[in-house]
Amino acid sequence: MLTVRANGSVRNALDGAESVEVTASTIRELLTRLADRYPALERELDAGIAVAINGEIYRDDRDVKIPADAEVFLLPRIPGG
Repeated sequence: MLTVRANGSVRNALDGAESVEVTASTIRELLTRLADRYPALERELDAGIAVAINGEIYRDDRDVKIPADAEVFLLPRIPGG
């Protein structure tokens, strides 16, 4: 089971939880399971969420495998250019 941490609007979508526990082996599975549990997360997913795994940020590659002992953070995308 992974401990997933969140901040900002993503934390709000997780009912204010700073961290949640979830079982997932890929980023896609992680986001799907969290969206099933926290429907408000869908809006954040539509806006764009980056996932940091052990300090490396993934923006669009949802097939990345997540190691069982990984440090995982969900980050709202920051608009701008």
